Amino acid sequence: MNTPAKIYFASDFHLGSPNPKASLEREKLIVKWLDTIKKDALEIFLVGDVFDFWFEYKQVIPKGFTRFQGKLAEIADSGIPIHLFNGNHDLWGLEYFEKELGITVYKEPIIRTWNGKNFYIGHGDGLGPGDKTFKIIKKHLFLNPTAQWGFRNLHPDLGIGLANAWSGKSREVGEKKIIFLGNDREWLVQYSMEVQKQRIEKGEQRIDFFVFGHRHLTLDIPLENGARYINLGEWFKTRSYGVFDGEDIKHEYWPGS
Repeated sequence: MNTPAKIYFASDFHLGSPNPKASLEREKLIVKWLDTIKKDALEIFLVGDVFDFWFEYKQVIPKGFTRFQGKLAEIADSGIPIHLFNGNHDLWGLEYFEKELGITVYKEPIIRTWNGKNFYIGHGDGLGPGDKTFKIIKKHLFLNPTAQWGFRNLHPDLGIGLANAWSGKSREVGEKKIIFLGNDREWLVQYSMEVQKQRIEKGEQRIDFFVFGHRHLTLDIPLENGARYINLGEWFKTRSYGVFDGEDIKHEYWPGS
């Protein structure tokens, strides 16, 4: 890394929710944020649930989000790598973001290293103990090729309309559960500790920072062996994100206007 270049991490924009007006206001804030961070960004990671729902047909994408997509294309064209992770709300993508916007897309967590610091990065859905109902639904419905084929053959007006209604309801239910459960019950904390344990047992390099979204909580929790669990938060209220300056990662907050 070259100082003052920074690595930026953000997640859970949930563009499209809860209604077009509120989503557009949030989208404009995100575009302003992107405009600001592009001045010193080495790379940008968007760690899942960027959209409240996203389904990509071969010739059709969901309507809207043009300001956001245009800004991503501009930044990517300038040479700053942008990385997009599938979340549980926007996992049905094909090749649009890679081919049209020049963005790298990930379906699973990845490991990256900067300045000798190892990062384990992923959205976080379906990882660790618990959440068994979602894991079953994800495996047998969301990731099921037959289910995807059936949905893709619905008219987009019908399919996207139904999916937006379901996605909104799912998020509303999930928001009622957004409280910190304690280190022994937070699934991603437990998952991070298990990943670290397995890497140590295998003689692999230890992870310094586990970076996730999904929980809608702004968290920075020390783990064993000097690692830290970072949850990026969300952009409905806190508008929090993570910044790595080459030595340490910290949360920052984008103003509301």
